Amino acid sequence: MPALTRSYDYTDRNVFVAGGTSGINLAIAEAFARAGARLGVLSRKADKLAAATERLRAFDAGALAFQADVRDAAGVDQALAEFSSAVGSIDVLVSGAAGNFLAPAKDLSPNGFKVVVDIDVLGTFNVMRAAYARLRKPGACIINISAPQSYVPFSLQVHACAAKAGVDQITRVLAKEWGPDGVRVNSISPGPIAGTEGLDRLAPKPSGETADRVVQSVPLRRYGTVDDISAMALFLASADASFVSGAVIPVDGGWGMTGPGASS
Repeated sequence: MPALTRSYDYTDRNVFVAGGTSGINLAIAEAFARAGARLGVLSRKADKLAAATERLRAFDAGALAFQADVRDAAGVDQALAEFSSAVGSIDVLVSGAAGNFLAPAKDLSPNGFKVVVDIDVLGTFNVMRAAYARLRKPGACIINISAPQSYVPFSLQVHACAAKAGVDQITRVLAKEWGPDGVRVNSISPGPIAGTEGLDRLAPKPSGETADRVVQSVPLRRYGTVDDISAMALFLASADASFVSGAVIPVDGGWGMTGPGASS
């Protein structure tokens, strides 16, 4: 599928992506880098940070790397403080760190539930709270990466469903609280996206019959691509979306209307 049908110019804009070292989040960071933005990326894994920033610097993005766990409020605050000190106010904040795995609720330990909620909900809050003082006001845009689990009940994912519902409510509440400052807050809810760690983890080896079942459950009859998600992120951060805030936007080919395993 074509990556973009129009171009955006983010020259001299400062974009920070939490969890921006793989999959959807890295694709979003790369899209902003191609559009001329200065990038900051955060991850808890040093090797992923090094690989991601090397890729981003190929676009002359001047990417800065920050190692921290989104569950560590002090570490996140320090990273955002250093990024803001280096480049100025933050124009676009993308919060995409997430955790998930398959487990029946009866076998899921309290700690397993807590880990996913802490990464998604606490992590999103930590990133947004630390960023607030460093956001450009008015004019900043925040994009949280959610999932259909926030509104579709997925078996074996009670932890992720609860966590993503929390992320979307954070989006809505802070869109109300921060709107008067001229800060827009939205969520993107990706469907099944080909070639991502999330799809590989939740639908192992999506080939043959398994792949066909997934595709048949999507009304548009295809997997999404990381470019589908990054295109939405570029739009949401642009002047074209200047009156869009508090929205949870599915980019899922209609999948969220039916859910996994269903045929539309």
